Amino acid sequence: MSNLSNRNKGIILLLFSAFGFSMMAAFVKLSGDVPTVQKTFFRNAISMIIAFGFVKYYKERLFGRKENQKILLLRSSLGAIGIVLYFYAIDHLVLSDADMLNKLSPFLTIIFAAIFLKERTRVFQVVAIIIAFIGTLFIIKPEFSLDTVPYLAGFLSAVFAAGAYTVLRVLGSKEQYYTVVFYFSFFTTMILLPFVILFYQTMSWQQWVYLLAAGVFATVGQFGITIAYKYAPAKEISIFFYSTVVYSALISIILFDQIPDILSIIGYVIIFGASFYMFMKNNKNDHNSEQKA
Repeated sequence: MSNLSNRNKGIILLLFSAFGFSMMAAFVKLSGDVPTVQKTFFRNAISMIIAFGFVKYYKERLFGRKENQKILLLRSSLGAIGIVLYFYAIDHLVLSDADMLNKLSPFLTIIFAAIFLKERTRVFQVVAIIIAFIGTLFIIKPEFSLDTVPYLAGFLSAVFAAGAYTVLRVLGSKEQYYTVVFYFSFFTTMILLPFVILFYQTMSWQQWVYLLAAGVFATVGQFGITIAYKYAPAKEISIFFYSTVVYSALISIILFDQIPDILSIIGYVIIFGASFYMFMKNNKNDHNSEQKA
C-alpha cells in the first residue's frame, strides 16, 4: 500500500472495514436463537480484549483522561443502546434491510450536529436527509403492526449510533482511537454482564465459534474505519462504506436464502443516491473553496 495515495489507502481500508462489519452481522445472525443481549455481550467482550492489547502496546490510558470521562460515558451509553437495537434488527430482518437502516446514521449525525453542536447545515444536506428518509419508508413499509417493531429497532439503532458519532466529534482527538474503542467495549460488556448471568442461554460449540468470529470481525471493522479516516476526511471517502449493503445482500442470498423485496431494493437505491449526492456536493464545495483560496 506504500505506493498508494492517502485517499486510496482510506478507500481500501473503508472497504475492508465494511466487509468486517458485514461479516460481523452475518455471524450474529448465524448464531441463531441466542438472546440479543448475550450476542452483544460476546461481540463487545472480544473487542475489549483486542483493544486492551493495543492500549497496553502503545502505553496509553485504559480509561482516558479525567476531563473526558463525561464525554466517554455518554458516547459509550449511546453506542451500547445502538448496538443492542442493531443486533435485534439483524435477528429479525433480512440482513441487508437491517444494515441499510443502520446506515442512516450519517444523515442523522448532521441533524444532531446542527442541534447540539450548532454546526451549520447546508441546503443540499437537508435535501439529502429528506431523500434518505423517503428511502427508509420503502424499507420499513410502515403498517403499524408488530411486524414493524424490528424495522423501528433498526431505525433507532441509527439514531443512537448518530448520537454516539456526534459525541465523538466533541471528543475529537483528545483520546487515542484504541482507548475510545476499549472504553466503549468495556462499558458495554460490564453493563450487559448482569443480564447475561441472569438470562444466560447455553450455547452449542458452533454458536460459540460464530459469536467469537463476530467479535473479531467487529474489531476489524472498528479499527478499519478509524484508521481509514486518518488517511482521508470522511466527506471524501464515506460513500464507500455503503459497500456493506452489497456485502450484506450477497450474504443474505448465499447464507440465509433471503432475497430483499423490490420495495426494499428501491429504498436501498434512494438512500444510496442521497448519500452519493451529498458526497458529490461536499467534494464540489471543497474544490470551489480551494480555488477561491
